[in-house]
Amino acid sequence: MNHRIFILCLLVFCQSYASATERPKIGLVLSGGGAKGAAHIGVLKVLEENNIPIDYITGTSIGSYVGGMYALGYSAAEIEAIMMKTDWNKGYSDTIPREELSYKDKEIRDKYNIPVNVGYSDEQVKMPAGLLRGQSMSQLLRSSTNLVHQFGHFDDLSIPFRAVATNLATSQAVVLSEGSLVAAMQASSSVPGALQPAVINGMLLVDGGIANNMPIDVVKAMGADIVIAVDIGSPLVGKEELDSAIAVLNQLSTMLTNASSERQKALLSDKDILIRPNIGELSTTDFSIMPIALPLGEIAARDQLDKLGKYSVSKQEFSEYLAAKRSKSKVWLDELNRPLIKVIYDNDSKVSEKLLADSLNLDVGDHVTVQTLEAGIARIYSLDKFERVDAEFEDTPDGRVLTVSTKAKSWGPNYFQLGFSWEDDFSLDSVISLDVAYTMTDLTENGGEWRNEISLGFDKFLGSEFYQPLSKDQDYFSRVRVEYELKDWGFFEDNSRVLQLKQAAYLAEIGIGWNYTQNGKVEVGLLGELGSLDNDLWQLGTVDYDSYGGYFKFAYDDLNSINFPTSGNRFTLNMYLRKEGYDQDITSESSDVSLQIEADWRGAVGVGNHAFVGIASFATVDKDGAFTVNVSELGGFLNLSGYHKNALYGSHKVFGAFVYQYDLGRDVLGMTEYPLYLGTSIEAGNVWNQKDNVSLDDLIYAGSIFLGIDTSVGPAALGFGASDDGEKTIFLFIGKNW
Repeated sequence: MNHRIFILCLLVFCQSYASATERPKIGLVLSGGGAKGAAHIGVLKVLEENNIPIDYITGTSIGSYVGGMYALGYSAAEIEAIMMKTDWNKGYSDTIPREELSYKDKEIRDKYNIPVNVGYSDEQVKMPAGLLRGQSMSQLLRSSTNLVHQFGHFDDLSIPFRAVATNLATSQAVVLSEGSLVAAMQASSSVPGALQPAVINGMLLVDGGIANNMPIDVVKAMGADIVIAVDIGSPLVGKEELDSAIAVLNQLSTMLTNASSERQKALLSDKDILIRPNIGELSTTDFSIMPIALPLGEIAARDQLDKLGKYSVSKQEFSEYLAAKRSKSKVWLDELNRPLIKVIYDNDSKVSEKLLADSLNLDVGDHVTVQTLEAGIARIYSLDKFERVDAEFEDTPDGRVLTVSTKAKSWGPNYFQLGFSWEDDFSLDSVISLDVAYTMTDLTENGGEWRNEISLGFDKFLGSEFYQPLSKDQDYFSRVRVEYELKDWGFFEDNSRVLQLKQAAYLAEIGIGWNYTQNGKVEVGLLGELGSLDNDLWQLGTVDYDSYGGYFKFAYDDLNSINFPTSGNRFTLNMYLRKEGYDQDITSESSDVSLQIEADWRGAVGVGNHAFVGIASFATVDKDGAFTVNVSELGGFLNLSGYHKNALYGSHKVFGAFVYQYDLGRDVLGMTEYPLYLGTSIEAGNVWNQKDNVSLDDLIYAGSIFLGIDTSVGPAALGFGASDDGEKTIFLFIGKNW
């Protein structure tokens, strides 16, 4: 009996000793604060240096990103490397780069240069739920996490993790604990109004800072005995800074996040530690401050080492802790090298699955990398049919299953488009154009589109076009177009208008084509035109004309900008065979056949902040000496600078230019969002009415110097142009200029 009592007492003693020596569970709470989130990395570095293990992590907004990465198994140094090399500004632009658009969509964007994102359906005007759709941000987050699979529960991570978002419908905090880590991070960071709400489990979720910016209660509920909370929230600004609507909205947002943080701080006990880096004056949206915020996080953590040190473990114990983290993360990191066994398309759109598969270009058996997946998703998104394109992996014993999710634009399927341009040379009338289009999409199984257009301003235009892809992959198409145009021809002498001719024309085209690549097309078809020419000074009165025939068009375009390119080439070749007839004796023949050829090229090469652009164009009509309405034009910015826009008309044209662009904005002024170019050009060209008169000795030489900027709503430039025959202009244009 005594022996049994002794053993029982020994067991009780050992259990009591183990309980007394077992270290407390530490929970880390990382608050939201935008770009200031780099301070979280500084705190993590100090914790690692002092052998302080973390058992649970919760985070809001940028805190959910840093916390999620740490929970995956990344070290503080690895997160720093990833975060600092990421261009976070790209996450706040969902504009598809021009060079990634199809040739057809490039033409549309160049003409309708103002991104309005307005649609009409179900008898109501529709707009996106946020300025941004979050496509680029999800790409950044997905690249950071290195294509890990969806998790059954975030307790399965190297460190159990929770992200906090806000239910937009109820204003209540939502704790995200399973599924896609990228989706959880993004939902927690979706600033209302700026980014569209994320949809998870049927809930509309936005930035968690509104409901719970410092989720201390969440980490305590996970089982944390000790809480280390890092507060990077912004202070309220003084009344002298509340001088705009944006400033007032920012102040209201700060009030909400600070109020939620104060409620959470009240949950801290004397054992818990609150770290507040000295980053109150830093911007939440300027990611260039991250290298400043990171060391401030280190300083704040070191100031608390007298408290943090109580939870430091031995070097051996911390090494075992790190080894356990790596061992756990190895389970899913090893899956990254396994091949695809299946690709599933969760397609919430009318785009065919074949077109999606062709664009993704990933097949069963492929080993998917971040680069190949992002390139495939970018190709799908560049079809410009989707609000979002996402991808998630599921790992099975046989390999990886990739699910690609597409969501059609919620403001479609019918869209308004808007274009604007204004050009002035301070000598004659301004050339102003306002272009509006209404496009109905998905009208047929293969994605037929019907676009109706109107242009008001210096020239008037009405047009309607039906575009019908002939296959599900949309490689082949047919096109029918009708339009009415009212145009003023200005005839100039010494750069002054001496005669204005009015042209009214009805045109029709029907063609069939092949999109032989994303960037190019070939098209053949028939055309017809009925029109009239009129001027009060003409003794002939109104001249009616007609023409009909066929055309051939070849095009390739991968320029990154139509006006200030730094890479790519654009080449077009158009050939028209027409029979022209005029009812008055203004040509040597009452009816004649003409062959018109137009060729244009523009190419660019960028070297650092310098770009070199070449321009060349050639045009000819074989009705030598006879009148034709199908003439070419010269004059205007980078089109024989020094002359008024379209001041020269002729049946034969030759033009070439070399342009140098220096990115003054990025290199000198520190502009990151848009480039500001200082440029100069050397140009030569002329037009002739008769082929026999074409001579390089008659070339007009010109040049310009300009300041130009390329923005999301189109380019703008101010400059001076001059020619060797004495013509000079100061030019200003805003909007498209081509």
